Amino acid sequence: MEIKWLEWAKHIQGIAQTGLTYSKDIYDIERYEQLRQLSIDILSSYTEAGTDKIKLTFASDTGYATPKVDVRAVVFQDERILLVREKIDGAWALPGGWADIGLSASEVAVKEVEEESGYHVKPIRLLAVLDKKFHNHPPEPYHVYKLFIRCEIIGGEALSGIETSEVAFFGIDELPELSQERNTEAQVKTMFQFLANPNLETILD
Repeated sequence: MEIKWLEWAKHIQGIAQTGLTYSKDIYDIERYEQLRQLSIDILSSYTEAGTDKIKLTFASDTGYATPKVDVRAVVFQDERILLVREKIDGAWALPGGWADIGLSASEVAVKEVEEESGYHVKPIRLLAVLDKKFHNHPPEPYHVYKLFIRCEIIGGEALSGIETSEVAFFGIDELPELSQERNTEAQVKTMFQFLANPNLETILD
């Protein structure tokens, strides 16, 4: 469950961002700017990130505030799941990343698999849409929806990428240390349920 101060900071930031988008009155704009600064102050007080970094990454968006979308590709081979080792933390994750403007979720999955693992895949079906706040991820300043898309290998070979150092397949009982920011053990093991039961309904939470 999300810690309360982070939940409050994100909610305040969302109100401020949306208010700044639609407000015309200078006094309302000033109040929304104060709310945005309050959300920055909360994060600055409870984290090690500096105020400038928080402003750039957390409080610089414009327009109506919406969740970010993280796309993860689920690829099996011989009943083992494809994982890549992330250079940033040395742990393993399903290939994927933030959704790109101009690309569909399926196109993002295909692109991320090729860039991070060297394999060429085709998307098969959407397995799950998960709200990150309901899962055991480390705290972060964004509200994130995670899309898990089943993909099938159609070519390529194992090659690490700019952000990854290793590529490998793992069985359900031999999972390595996982990058908790990107995927939890429970999520990866849930993907194996779709391997055992292809007719399992898409998971929504």
